[in-house]
Amino acid sequence: MKKYGIRPLKRLGQSFLEDKNVIHKILKISDIKGDDTVVEIGAGLGIMTELIAKRVRKVIALDIDPRMIHILERRLADYHNVDVVQTDILEYDFSLVTSELPGGKLTIIGNIPYNISSQILFRLLDYRNHISSMTLMFQKELSDRLNALPGTKEYGIPTVLVSMYAVCSREMLIPQSCFHPEPKIMSAVMRMVIRERPQVDLLDHEFFFKIVKVAFSKRRKTLLNNLRSLHLLGFSEIDIASTLQNTGIDGTRRGETLTAVELGRLCNALHSREMP
Repeated sequence: MKKYGIRPLKRLGQSFLEDKNVIHKILKISDIKGDDTVVEIGAGLGIMTELIAKRVRKVIALDIDPRMIHILERRLADYHNVDVVQTDILEYDFSLVTSELPGGKLTIIGNIPYNISSQILFRLLDYRNHISSMTLMFQKELSDRLNALPGTKEYGIPTVLVSMYAVCSREMLIPQSCFHPEPKIMSAVMRMVIRERPQVDLLDHEFFFKIVKVAFSKRRKTLLNNLRSLHLLGFSEIDIASTLQNTGIDGTRRGETLTAVELGRLCNALHSREMP
């Protein structure tokens, strides 16, 4: 960074992992293989990108910062298996890459900007059919949420959505001293292996997302009270109460006590009613 006379931009959430020992551990956790195609989110200065390129068939290095793109292109000029792409990750279309792949699946690795980590995670889940696994670095707080159990304060929308579609595990914690500049919070590496099929064969995935968000909309209210807002979609309170009864879910429970499987069953039961 001194060589190029640049500084990290706070508005982009830039904090560069510079501990090579940690980087090697992350690559081991990711379990990348020679024929893999890896998409690296937030390639930055290319330290990890270069190590990935030596191990896999192809790397797509994404970064939004044109200054990083300049560094990546110069650093990785001799690696013909690396494509450097300047893009906003929240607009990137992962399906365009998989059409050219033998196995049709991507491996995702990245140091996620903490200010938009949940948004990135939800977008990746939208492309889950094109992804085999994700090894991502989050703030420890979000990793706690992804590992949370029903009924705890950390349990929420990200927990349910990830557990429906992936097997998730926290692999390691990373102290602030491994980054430049040092963040104020500890980081965690999460590995998510996409399930071949979700825990419940959902009739409508978008409707499932909607039901989960409604269930958690007001955490202190009962599930039935939160679901009453579905009248906007044409469901009456009688519809909702009878559906809860038929699925064996007590409407006086709070949404935060329901497992992903219970919410999936509830979603399918509501969807099977006459939709407006």
